[in-house]
Amino acid sequence: MSKVAIITGASSGIGRALAFELARRGWWLGLCARRGDVLETIRGEIESGTPGARVETAILDVNDTAAVREAIPELASRFGKVDLLVANAGIGGERFAGDDRFALDEAIIRTNLLGAMATVDAGVKLFRASGGGHIVGVTSVAGFRGLPGHGAYSASKAGLSTYLEAVRAEVERDGITVTTLAPGYIDTPINSHMKSRPFLVTAEKGAERAADLIERGVRSAPVPVFPWNAVGLLMRNLPDFLWYRVMQTQLPRRQDAGARRRT
Repeated sequence: MSKVAIITGASSGIGRALAFELARRGWWLGLCARRGDVLETIRGEIESGTPGARVETAILDVNDTAAVREAIPELASRFGKVDLLVANAGIGGERFAGDDRFALDEAIIRTNLLGAMATVDAGVKLFRASGGGHIVGVTSVAGFRGLPGHGAYSASKAGLSTYLEAVRAEVERDGITVTTLAPGYIDTPINSHMKSRPFLVTAEKGAERAADLIERGVRSAPVPVFPWNAVGLLMRNLPDFLWYRVMQTQLPRRQDAGARRRT
């Protein structure tokens, strides 16, 4: 029997690309997302293009944490066992502190942090009952240091990274591996609006690198590892005055900020 992976947020971006990459490597897949029609299209493409592939789907909004606790074990029951759970669902968006769209920050934290925590929690319960497994949390290099205009996104990813560290220590003796993957700029809709996307790679290349790290069972790594291991070290340790100077290029002019508030 093939190994089985469940992926949340599988209808687009890294989640979608990772589904195709793992299927290519022989994994069976349980795919979750809000858009059931898109999941069924992905299912058809994978099963028709990959001999021996099996894909099950479930409509899931990770904002509904009660639904997460029900959907993960239900999807797992269709296979009889699960080896890997990838907490990938996430949203983004640009907002500068003090504007009138605080609801966007709330939505980002609810999806990226609370939704991911609920997914990881469901995975721990599932794998404790089955004798072990592998949980992957998808964070971001944006969690290394706060990015102007993306404070809530940075906070959600930093928070998830810290949560995963705690869970890793809690389940160390339960046969559960916990991996934190922090993608850099992968060419997906979540970052397509940004002014600058250094070291950009395609979603397919990012998924290939992520799958390599998952199958190696690493504890924590950026994606791709190079150059983001070095860049991440620089981001964390650059003095504040230099960091602020670099980040000034990401700030809107005051008149732009006013126009943004009026839209």
